[in-house]
This record gives sequence, C-alpha cells and structure tokens, in this order.
Amino acid sequence: MFVGRENELKEMERLYSKGGFQLLVLYGRRRVGKTTLVEQFAKDKPTIFFTAKEQSSFLNLNEFSQALLQFFDEEAGLARFDTWDSAFSYLARKTRTLSQPVVCVFDEFPYAALADSSLPSTLQIAIDHHLKQSNVMFVLSGSNEGFMESRVLGSKSPLYGRRTSQMKLQPFDYVEAAAMMPAVTDPSELLRYYATFGGTPYYLSQIDDHAPYEDNVSQLLFSKSGLLYEEPMMLLRQELREPALYNSVLYAVASGATSQKRIAEAAGMEPASAGKYLKTLEDLGLLVREVPFGENSARSKRGLYRVRDPFFAYWYKFVSPNVGAVEAGVGAQAMQKRALGDSLLTYEGKIFELVCLQWIKRVNRHSELPFLATEFGRWWGTNPAKREQTDIDVVAADAIDKTILLGECKWRNSFNETEALQALMERSNLISDYDTKWFYLFSKLPVSKATQDKVGSDVRFVHAETLYEA
Repeated sequence: MFVGRENELKEMERLYSKGGFQLLVLYGRRRVGKTTLVEQFAKDKPTIFFTAKEQSSFLNLNEFSQALLQFFDEEAGLARFDTWDSAFSYLARKTRTLSQPVVCVFDEFPYAALADSSLPSTLQIAIDHHLKQSNVMFVLSGSNEGFMESRVLGSKSPLYGRRTSQMKLQPFDYVEAAAMMPAVTDPSELLRYYATFGGTPYYLSQIDDHAPYEDNVSQLLFSKSGLLYEEPMMLLRQELREPALYNSVLYAVASGATSQKRIAEAAGMEPASAGKYLKTLEDLGLLVREVPFGENSARSKRGLYRVRDPFFAYWYKFVSPNVGAVEAGVGAQAMQKRALGDSLLTYEGKIFELVCLQWIKRVNRHSELPFLATEFGRWWGTNPAKREQTDIDVVAADAIDKTILLGECKWRNSFNETEALQALMERSNLISDYDTKWFYLFSKLPVSKATQDKVGSDVRFVHAETLYEA
C-alpha cells in the first residue's frame, strides 16, 4: 500500500516534465521508503532500475551493463561495458534523440562508489561531456546519509553542482503513519502505534491492523522470530564499524541520559570521545540534539539529546532491557508486565508532545494557525520566581511579527484543566521579546465546556481526535 509522499512525487513529476538531463539525489536511511517512492513515480515511465551491492566494482558494472542492454534490447553480442564511462556514454547516446525522458535509477550508489573510489569523478565527467545532452532523469539514491551528504552533495565532491534536485526522505509523521493502518480508527490507539513503531514505512507495513496492539507488539518485537526484534542492531551493524558502542550510546539516551557527560558515563566512555558517536547517530537520524527555544544551537551549552525515531526510542526503552526474557522464550510475558500500563502511558506522553508539534507544523503549512509561524521547538530552563526547573512542551513563533504560540500537552484521561492553563500562562513570561501570545492546551480527551467558557480568545483547545483530523 502506497501512502503519503505527495510533495516528493510532485517534485519528481516536475523534474521529469522538464525533459533533458536531470539529476535527482535521493537519500534517507534504510527502510524509509526510497525504493517504493521511486517505483511509484516510475510505474508509468520507461525506467532502467539498477541496485548496487556490496561487491566488487567489476560485478556492479556487469549488472549495470545488463540493465542497460536489456532495456534497449540490442547489442546482443555485447555482454558488458569495460568501464563505467563507456556505460554512461552509451546511455547518453541512446537517449539523446528520444522524445520521452528515460528514468535511470542508480540505487545504493554508495556501495558502488566505495568499491570504486573513482566512480563519482567518472560520473561527473560523463555528466559534463555526455549526459548533459541526453534525455535522462538520473536518480542517484543511497541509504548511507553521511556518504550522500559529503561525497555526493558536499562542496568537495566531484558531483557538487551537478544535481538539479535533491531530497532527503524522512520517516512519516503521525498522520501519514496512521494512513498505513486504515482499520485502526481510535486516536489513542493510533498514537500508541506511532509511539511504538514510529513513521518508518517498512516497520508500519508489518502491522496487522486487524489484530490487537498487544499481539502485534508481542509477535514483532518480543519474539526471537519477530521481524523487528533485532532491527536496531541490524541497522547499526550495517551502517557502523563499532555497533556495540553506538548501541550503548542509544541505550543510555533512551534510559534518560541527555547531556554528553551523562551519556558518556552511562555508556562507559570518556566524555570527550562521546562527541563523535553522538554526531554519527545524529547524521543517521537516530538522535537529535535540541536546545531551548530561542537559543543558538551552535553556541548553546544547554543542548540535550533524545532518541529521534519513536521506534528506536521504544525499542531501547522496552525491548532492549528484556532481551534476556525474549531469548528465554518468555518475551510475551515480559511485554505484558513491563511494556504496558503506566510505564507505556508515561512514554506515550513524551511522544504526544512530538505529535502536537507535528500538528502545529501541519496546520501552519495550511495557514490555519492564528499567525504564520517560522520557528518551532520547546523550551526548558529555570523559573526564577519559583526557583525551580520548568519547561514549555511546544513553542511556535514568528520573530518578525513578535507573535508566539505556547502549548501544554497532557496525555491523561483527567487533569486539572484550569491549573494547567494558569501554569502555562505564568511560564509564558520566561520567553521574552514577543508582544502577542497564543496559548494551546493539547489533551487526550476534550476539555470540559466549563473550562472552554471561561477562557479568552487567545486560548485554543486541541484533543487527540482533532489531531487525527489533520
């Protein structure tokens, strides 16, 4: 089932309709849906599809040659091209006079380039001397985000300046994730699924949305034969040279360590050496470093790390500590005892904050906020009046118009609504330089009519069902 990616497909169609040579650089981590997106785009177009493997350049070139020759259905006596340059030149020559552009997908380009370090330079020369006169939409795709950003898009790359478009494919947000489970309609259950499996299409596609949540989690995550049981470690092994250390860092962050010093202590490494591991995990999209709203990320010393992907956050919080139980064949019992109830509700509350921020960004794109927001985040720090640490769950603002939105998120069946609003309004004074303030109270269930009736026009209420109407 194909859902979402409307903007990406629109951009790809725009590029294709221009004709001539186009180079789209498409990247994003594994399982995020790059191949599915390309297949959806190319289903009604003449397409050459090649996926490089972790093998010798000789074998990759041989398979690329076969893909080219089979597509053009000629040169029967030619088994393969001798060089990558001759293959690219052949592609350019055969498509130069075609009225309809040919899509040529070079998937997992980093594998081929790591096997032949001269390949980026060879492709650059082929573009400058041959492919620029062709009628090819060349899609260069890869899962190694660091390689794609430095060796393909980076200013020191031979391919720098040759792209005509680029896309970093991100996991689905909570709305797109819900579209992968059409049989699930209850907002609370949809959020629980998102908190557990995140927005990676491959993970979501494994869910049986006609079965109970507990059955899906037990079978996919708390069973030795579960398809996603070893997924985080498999990804780390595929992408990194020291998977055990990176695993320790992720576990430390998921367990509550948020500063570099505390993460290093929990992972058993020197604080100075932890920086490179954190940066790599950020590049992979697994961790994110956040600073309080309004502070400069590069200069702030108050940056905190969190696991960015909900699936990895869930896995390291609930599955990783229970690996022994899973290996002993009692994973389902461990799940019932340790991954449901209050501990899961508390975890869902943090994911609810992320969902509320995603909702704000969604409605902002449709001009449905009271103003056009240009900055987003959350805030934390000291309340000098009360001499205590406090935070504001979600923040959106426009510095030019000096307008700000401050939000409180409550993932509970009941709470003191008036008290929550009063506390939010008091904390709003901790962020200065904004003349106009809007207050949003996000809740699991609708707030009472009594609360709605006694607030001003600067207060808005959003509950879970409203979130999923986005």
